[in-house]
Amino acid sequence: MYYPDETIEEIRSRTDIVAFISSYIDLKRRGANYVGRCPFHSEKTPSFSVNPSRQMYHCFGCGTGGNVFTFAMEYDNLTFPEAVQMLAKRCGVSLPEAEESEESRKQDSIKKRVLDIQNDAGVFYYSVLKSDKDRAGYRYFTGRGLTDDTIRKFGLGYSGKTGGLYRYLKGKGYSDSELNMSGLFSFDERKGARDKFWNRVMFPIMDVNNRVIAFGGRVMGDALPKYLNSPETVVFDKSRNLYGLNYAKKSRSKYFILCEGYMDVIMLHQAGFECACASLGTALTQLQANLIKRYVNQVIISYDSDDAGTKASLRAIPILKNAGLSVKVLDMSPYKDPDEFIKNLGVDEYRNRIDNAENSFYFEISVLERNYDFSDPEQKTVFFNETARRLLVFEDELERSNYTEAIAAKYNIRTDQLKNLVAKQSANIAGIPVSSGKYKRNANDKKEDGIGQAQALLLSWMAGEPGIIEKIKDIISTEDFFEEPYRRLAKLIFSQYENEGTVVPAKILNNFQNAEEQTVVANILSRNIPDDKRDMNEKEKVLNEIVKRIRKQSIDRMTRNVTKLEELQNLMIMRADLQKLHISLQDG
Repeated sequence: MYYPDETIEEIRSRTDIVAFISSYIDLKRRGANYVGRCPFHSEKTPSFSVNPSRQMYHCFGCGTGGNVFTFAMEYDNLTFPEAVQMLAKRCGVSLPEAEESEESRKQDSIKKRVLDIQNDAGVFYYSVLKSDKDRAGYRYFTGRGLTDDTIRKFGLGYSGKTGGLYRYLKGKGYSDSELNMSGLFSFDERKGARDKFWNRVMFPIMDVNNRVIAFGGRVMGDALPKYLNSPETVVFDKSRNLYGLNYAKKSRSKYFILCEGYMDVIMLHQAGFECACASLGTALTQLQANLIKRYVNQVIISYDSDDAGTKASLRAIPILKNAGLSVKVLDMSPYKDPDEFIKNLGVDEYRNRIDNAENSFYFEISVLERNYDFSDPEQKTVFFNETARRLLVFEDELERSNYTEAIAAKYNIRTDQLKNLVAKQSANIAGIPVSSGKYKRNANDKKEDGIGQAQALLLSWMAGEPGIIEKIKDIISTEDFFEEPYRRLAKLIFSQYENEGTVVPAKILNNFQNAEEQTVVANILSRNIPDDKRDMNEKEKVLNEIVKRIRKQSIDRMTRNVTKLEELQNLMIMRADLQKLHISLQDG
């Protein structure tokens, strides 16, 4: 879906970024900017900065940044067109009839057909569940304690032992190409199409808009795998969806209960806990945690109580916290999962366990404790040192002190002793960067990406100080930025400066609608440029080093592809001249 550039820019210019972001988080003025706690990762010390003159934001903690469209997309998990529509309504801009390219119309058509296939498949599986002669699927669900109302609510089904879905959908007019894109079939040149789900009870996976986008299937015999999920398709990205979220979001609960599997969610909903949801056959992802944050501020983990469930809980806790969620862990002992627990101890006791769910940090320390023999002084000492190291996760001094006192009391150690250990651990790691949950590059990665960093820095400088463009426009061109999105960003900056005599970073960002590219570009445009107060000679030195590095890399790339001697000689001259280059910031 495409909206004219003029419309997008009108929406951006009429939406004050400070007022907009202030409607989501608390901001306080600090000098020329506004600061607050970042909504995209957990922090106690504000590192999220909004620049009203640039109409951009940047977090110095996790590195995210962008304009009003970026914030809307990240915070509310919207596509670019959805963000445009939301902001247009907010600022009173009437949107023209959206223009769609031929490719966009084609993609929309494909998605619609695949969604129709998923819906029709759900109808088929449900009908087989109800009509199957030996009622295998129905007996499985009722044997697990599900009522007809629950089966109907979740659209549960059965694939049968004879297949039949392919014939059913072909009878509805779908082509093999469309059916292949649905992820429900395997195609073989000799054998033709074959249903992927055979003799399995079926769990339709729905998005937040109640549309069937995929399926999970549990086998009825001893075949493997026990659970089989649809592959990712044009309508299904398992890292961006949660099973049961379409119902959980309507529960108006202050928290979500996070489970491991389909049946856990269904049984909890049937028992009245309609805020339950689950990740889809894989470990929890950051995108799923961010999605939860759209609806609640707290998560209660109710994973299986075995070793695998405990490990899954430990993996999920930092991911949920990184999304800014408060996390507690529910104790289901002596039973394994919510289904077993409720059947044996009842709904009231499960609710009581929710009310007394353990603070996630206490849970992490209690799991850590299992690895040490407290009768051995050496192991006990190692445990307390490791606990002290983990207490450093709390950036706020008061909060860390409160947790230190609580842990000291719980494990019968003097508070001052534990605080001394915390201080010692802090000193041991001084100078070592603390992970923010982002991917950390190793030394080789940094070396290989050095030219990319140089290009990003120069582009950021050009956007922040357009006068730099006048100094370098005869030396550096768009062609010297050989990777995307750097090249496209360079082209936009040069073009805007030539046509308008200035550069508006927030306006340039409108041109990037792909989420991955927008993140990269937003970080470039919103990063700090060399300080104006820095010594002019030092600024000149930095600028010359960056320009020479980028230009040299460009010449080297051309040299590797040259085919004529004359061209090679010209490139050698250009490289020699580069050594004599000096860009002055002090003259006119």
